[in-house]
Amino acid sequence: MANQLLITKKGSGVLSVKVEDGKIAQIQAQPENEESLLGNIYVGKVRNIVKNINAAFVEYELGKMAYLSLESRVCPIHTDGVVSDGTRVLIGDEIIVQIEKEAVKTKPPTLSGALNFPGKYVVLIYGEKTVSISSKIKDFEKKQRIKELLQNNIDGDYGFIARTNSKDASEEKILNEIAFLKKQLEDIKKFGIHRTKFNCLYHAPAAYLCDIRDSYDSLLESIITDDDVIYEKITEFVKVYQPEDINKIRRWDENDGKLDAVYDVTKTLEHALMPKVWLKNGGYLIIQPTEALVSVDVNTGKAISKKRDVQKTFLKVNLEAATQIARQLRLRNLSGMILIDFIDMKSPEYNKQLMDRLKSEFAKDPVRTILVDMTKLGLIEVTRKKVRKSLYEQIKEIEV
Repeated sequence: MANQLLITKKGSGVLSVKVEDGKIAQIQAQPENEESLLGNIYVGKVRNIVKNINAAFVEYELGKMAYLSLESRVCPIHTDGVVSDGTRVLIGDEIIVQIEKEAVKTKPPTLSGALNFPGKYVVLIYGEKTVSISSKIKDFEKKQRIKELLQNNIDGDYGFIARTNSKDASEEKILNEIAFLKKQLEDIKKFGIHRTKFNCLYHAPAAYLCDIRDSYDSLLESIITDDDVIYEKITEFVKVYQPEDINKIRRWDENDGKLDAVYDVTKTLEHALMPKVWLKNGGYLIIQPTEALVSVDVNTGKAISKKRDVQKTFLKVNLEAATQIARQLRLRNLSGMILIDFIDMKSPEYNKQLMDRLKSEFAKDPVRTILVDMTKLGLIEVTRKKVRKSLYEQIKEIEV
């Protein structure tokens, strides 16, 4: 079935909903009149350096602090108000930094001096003169072709990451995007160094527009919205940044019913905020995010009723749970350290089947998800890259 991106208003916010093979795979929410900080570039002022964690705290807007690790090999660009020689960060420096991760719970936003300029096909990274290729591109010849093309276009202090969409893109499209991204970097280096503290040098597009840019092009059939204002913003964005997708934009026809009801958006959202998730075979999951980690407990529930071979039943429940856990992590945007307590199985072969299922399901997630290992206590450790806030935190910020 077709993959679609739905963008609709909900309460005081905007929902971006990815539908894959007819099912909602991901929901992101943001306040309608509040811009996302993720990806914004600022002139920040270094207020403190904490040596024991090798980090600086930088005021990027008046009264707003963020965390900058000093372990990176890339030293931030210093402005004209520099205190040091520009090769290290000192208290009082005014530096150009980018919001790399949003504030999560009690943690402040994370900054980076390695500025990222993402496009549909490539990401340009200031300070990293290397080329890397998306792990989702499996064709060796295509990887080599793309790598050579990008290496031949590094003529400054930057490098590239080839995104999955580059696999099917023409050389002309990639080169045009590279030129556009290089111009963004050059403008910030040329004019940003003369700006004063707390200036925002670059506003990242709204989160739902970033979802359009970041979607896997060959699978995305349509971009659908039921709101006139959002329709105009999407059209303007696509015309400038990816005109080849203009025919994918569609205004939802209310004669087909309400978009929310047709795609079960509200129902899916409500279930994604509940701790309990039922499995088809009678088992269930309990998903509990905490300050330090996310715990997932797998329970047999009704699945063992009148079953003779209990171990095979355990395997069946665990395999279905593995598929559902991968779906729920993405749907709820849960990240960081994740501990999963599956039902204990005696067979090493059954445990191998479980680990293989998890690996294959996590490989489908666009956000980097790593299956670490099984502990001596039988818990499975997983890490998922933190970028945006969890769905629960996003929904708290809008009135639904």
